[in-house]
Amino acid sequence: MPKNKRPAPRKPVKQAAEPDHEALAQNLVDLALEIAEREDLEPAVLAAREQDVQTLVRRALRRKHDEVLYGAIELARYTDPGACRWLRDKIEEEAATVHAHEGDEELEIDAFMIPMFVTSTGGLVEADVFQDDTAFEELNDSFRQAGLASADARVVLVRHLYDLDEVEAVRYSDLQEMLREALQSMRSKKLVAAPAIEASMRGWQPGLADAHEEAMELRFLLGFSLKHADDPFYRVPKDEEAADAYFEGRLARYRMWAGSIAPLLQRNLSRTPTELDLNFLYQDLFYGAMEQGVSELAMLATLAEVNWRLDGQDLEPERIKAVVAPVEAGDHAALRINLYALGGGAPLATIDKPVDLADDLEIELEDLCDALATVGLDGILVATGFDDEGEPQGAEPYLTA
Repeated sequence: MPKNKRPAPRKPVKQAAEPDHEALAQNLVDLALEIAEREDLEPAVLAAREQDVQTLVRRALRRKHDEVLYGAIELARYTDPGACRWLRDKIEEEAATVHAHEGDEELEIDAFMIPMFVTSTGGLVEADVFQDDTAFEELNDSFRQAGLASADARVVLVRHLYDLDEVEAVRYSDLQEMLREALQSMRSKKLVAAPAIEASMRGWQPGLADAHEEAMELRFLLGFSLKHADDPFYRVPKDEEAADAYFEGRLARYRMWAGSIAPLLQRNLSRTPTELDLNFLYQDLFYGAMEQGVSELAMLATLAEVNWRLDGQDLEPERIKAVVAPVEAGDHAALRINLYALGGGAPLATIDKPVDLADDLEIELEDLCDALATVGLDGILVATGFDDEGEPQGAEPYLTA
């Protein structure tokens, strides 16, 4: 009778190798740098590199590797501003879009937002928002009626008005999950659970205004747009002149929508709608809209400080000039505003507006100078920098377009 054999030792199970997130992030940066320096690339090679970036970004989103994407943007920020802008735009576009198939047709759903500043007495009350069912349905329908969406598209708003903290808390993979939930809900005839969308409604941060004090608050409308991927309504012409006309037409329709929608939106936001004043920024994909809101908020804060500094002077604003120049400010950049009396002398005041290293400095400078032009100063000059005594170097008058 054969003896029982001693069982062979069990082979240890090999653990799947942990992905090297730093290496993946660096790979994205290297590709973005190659694309940004596209002069030496053949069109076919450029298209292949862009496809590689899209594949890597979609893979990271699918696997919820947010640290790879945020890490790549951070690496690129300190490597090459142009490459960082391109990569950030690509990641944000992919994060705000999901593709699906319905038979032979490809569908696309994207997450868009409309930033707006709401001025009221005492601030908005979260519990009062979107309490009117009829008004909310009319708001949903207004996008197609105004020509902001295709007649064949479906647009659904989230029945919640987001504050900035809520929007900033939504990471790339969170938004992808929200899009998949919205897609499932829009394609289903039954009520579908949406835990990611529900989790995004964290509740507003407490307002700082007293009950009888004027408050201006940044808020966001969030919506999902589902359409056929080949819908000609969304196809941007390749010809530059035709593309400009396409976007000008869309902007004109948006302005008409914003001008007519205010009374309906006021009904959606407050029990005392006539006491609200609404100022809209432009509709964009999720992260582009968030950045618009943050940028405008920072500009308003800068202008508020400029006006406060002017109020503290013995001179009228028209007897003061401003000089703007880029400066280094620790680990980031800034645009510095020095205010001078027309008679000369040391700066009356200095205000720094922080600038992201990845932002286009020329555009940031123009935006700031255009905003300063509304303050009523004698003039605005642009310099290459300031010396240790605050004297501008190479200052020239800023000429508005």
